[in-house]
Amino acid sequence: MPAVNFKVTWPDGDVITYYSPSTTIHKYIQKEAYSLENFKTRCDTALTAASERVYQRFGYYCSAASDEQQKIQEKYTDIRKKNITGKVIVNNIS
Repeated sequence: MPAVNFKVTWPDGDVITYYSPSTTIHKYIQKEAYSLENFKTRCDTALTAASERVYQRFGYYCSAASDEQQKIQEKYTDIRKKNITGKVIVNNIS
């Protein structure tokens, strides 16, 4: 199953590359700017779908997708706690 990496710039300036175990991520995230909440929701939905796709093919869920969801949740929470505003920009998805 082809994996996809997506690099984002958070509103605090951090640039982080995340991993999806499936190309299904392309249905949810494109190279554009998203509100913080919209990006978080899209990532949750996309990575859950990607993990489900792995399960359908191999019979187990992808722990890497769950790990990436946790990393995104932690970053999201950190930005919200610091009251930082702005968009999350998807710089690259491949």
